[in-house]
Amino acid sequence: MLKKFSDTIAKNFPFLKNSSFYIAVSGGIDSMVLVHLFQHFQLKFGILHCNFKLRGDESDADMRFIHDYCEENRLQLKIGFFETALIAKEMKVSIQVAARELRYKWFYEQMEENNVQYVATAHHLDDNLETFLINLSRGTGLDGLTGIPEVNDKIFRPLLSFSREEIENYAKENNLKWHEDSSNESDKYLRNKIRHQIVPILKEINPNFLDSFQKTQKNLKDSKSIVDDGEYIIYREVVEETEDGKIIFDLKKLLKMSNYDAYLYQWLHQFGFTAWKDIYELVNAQSGKKVFSENYCLLKNRDNLILFANIEDTNTSKYYVVKNQEHVKVPLNLSICKVNDISNASSNCIFVDEDLLQFPLVIRKWNEGDSFYPSGMKGSKKVSKYFKDEKLSLIDKSNQWILCSDDLIIWIIGKRQDDRFKITTNTTKIVKITLQ
Repeated sequence: MLKKFSDTIAKNFPFLKNSSFYIAVSGGIDSMVLVHLFQHFQLKFGILHCNFKLRGDESDADMRFIHDYCEENRLQLKIGFFETALIAKEMKVSIQVAARELRYKWFYEQMEENNVQYVATAHHLDDNLETFLINLSRGTGLDGLTGIPEVNDKIFRPLLSFSREEIENYAKENNLKWHEDSSNESDKYLRNKIRHQIVPILKEINPNFLDSFQKTQKNLKDSKSIVDDGEYIIYREVVEETEDGKIIFDLKKLLKMSNYDAYLYQWLHQFGFTAWKDIYELVNAQSGKKVFSENYCLLKNRDNLILFANIEDTNTSKYYVVKNQEHVKVPLNLSICKVNDISNASSNCIFVDEDLLQFPLVIRKWNEGDSFYPSGMKGSKKVSKYFKDEKLSLIDKSNQWILCSDDLIIWIIGKRQDDRFKITTNTTKIVKITLQ
């Protein structure tokens, strides 16, 4: 196993020689073997241990065991304590999901606080098989069938090519000590049921089942790579990413694909959407229809679907600008200054007659019924009609701020000034307002 582990590190994780890292250690056989292997090759690392307070004295015994091991071997140890059951109840998720979220969140916090680059976990080949079968039982795509990745951002798993049998043999040969987690024996958890009841039958049918499984996963990963390449080419054709963070899907191009719903799933599932029937129907819905995930909104707007962050509604918010105030930071970055002449006027910069302003000025979202006198035009115009003529999307309309003086529009900020506040031959004091 030492030779195989050395080859694995050299081939798949060469960055470790010049990197700092932690090992996530539960005290079980898998993580203790991983620690011993890294010690053998004299790589420097620290230990992270999570006490989820789920097994009473047993959890504390695991923690003391790891503490004593680290003291004896002069290893840096950091311990995280979590009220897992209470947090799971508050989050309305299972204990297992809450523990996973808490664990990885804490790992990243420790890396950032201590300037450490990676965390190693002791997931192995049998874990990967169990994950494959869990995903298969629930229904999944290629992502779910390709299993646990060896490297996922800053998390790496150097034991993924090693079976549970290899790990157990190594532990016995080297007289290693570890703590058994009693919850691993309970079949009330799906993973344990698969481990105890299904995997043994598969290995009985084919004694080389793990080898066959590895070959299958490699084939699936190769297939996924081909799919990803093709999906990326289509993405470049169909999708536009804007500077303000919106993602725009061109429906005319997308609907030329016979399996457009598969592309939508591939592009949108990472944003937390689950109402796929609603999303697929959104393609042919009328303009203005929306589908929401927890943090995002997908909007049908004419011949496009537009994805954007679902931020809090600010239509009722108002922000005030007092006299002689030179800067505004919220909700927009504006600079306000007195000048002697007009130069470099643009849509992001207006010049107004100070004597016509009634302070405090107000920055607010536009409302239905608002009207203004567009500069360069005669007469008034509904703001909604102006937006329609400018072909603004529903998102752009909802994000538009206006600057007002005593309920009169001075500026549709960044777009058009109101003619009533313009500089004339009678103006004596000029104010320049710039959108940064």
